[in-house]
Amino acid sequence: MSITVTVKLFAVFQEAYKVPELVLIFPPKTPVSAIFDRLIQDHPELEKWRNVTQFGINLEFVTPDTEIRDQDEIVLIPPVSGG
Repeated sequence: MSITVTVKLFAVFQEAYKVPELVLIFPPKTPVSAIFDRLIQDHPELEKWRNVTQFGINLEFVTPDTEIRDQDEIVLIPPVSGG
């Protein structure tokens, strides 16, 4: 059995993938942090953002060990600068 999630990409993640979102498949009971691991497999340069990226599931901030569920919408939120 597997679960399918939509990962919304912003800032450095969207720049790396050149698309606004990804649809990924994971085994059940996968922590949201595993999504970051998957992105780093494709784009190792994203590793530098690991300790400063926050996670959101279905519009709520969550901790990295929160388990994802089928059809969740995941966001990876890198630090944002502006002015």
